[in-house]
This record gives sequence, C-alpha cells and structure tokens, in this order.
Amino acid sequence: MAILLMACSSAQIMKTSLRVTVLDELGNPVEGATIQVYTNDKDYRASTNPAVPMATTNAKGMVTIKDLDAKPYFLDVVKGDKDNRGAGYQTDVLQANRINKINIIIE
Repeated sequence: MAILLMACSSAQIMKTSLRVTVLDELGNPVEGATIQVYTNDKDYRASTNPAVPMATTNAKGMVTIKDLDAKPYFLDVVKGDKDNRGAGYQTDVLQANRINKINIIIE
C-alpha cells in the first residue's frame, strides 16, 4: 500500500512539459535547432514575449521544455536557413502533469 501512495504522490508532483523532437525533411534529427515558445498567435507572428527562454535541441534533435500550463502553444523552430515558419506550429492543448511529445519538421 505504501508503494501505491508513493506512485500517486509522484504523479501529482510532475510538471506539465513539452518534449519537442526536430527533424529535417528526410526524418533525421536536427541538433542545435532553436525553439521559441509563445502563448498566442499574435506574439508568435511578432516574435515577441516568448513564454519561456529559448531552447536548443540536443544531438538527438530533442529538447524538453518544463513548467508549462495545460494549454496550446505556438512554436518557432529555426536551424540555419531551415524553419517551420511557412506553416507555423500550434500544439494541441497540453495534458497537465505529463510530458507531452511532438515532432516538428523543418525545411
């Protein structure tokens, strides 16, 4: 019974996070891509008021952005001359107290 209580307790402590994997047009992970996260379309389009500091992907093309609210976000992803700006990217509403995962392709 103590183990069950500990499992429930740790689930409540987990913060809402977003794990982003950035891929190129061939599906390869992109290391060193920068990601800006915005809370609304207006800020996304103006590139102002990011929700969190800029994040950079690791060698596996991944980065985890922590301490977010359970709502949708707009992501701007750039690496050199490649980005996701043509289509933009809005997440679904993030699930609270979970690591939400998405893939973004940059071209």
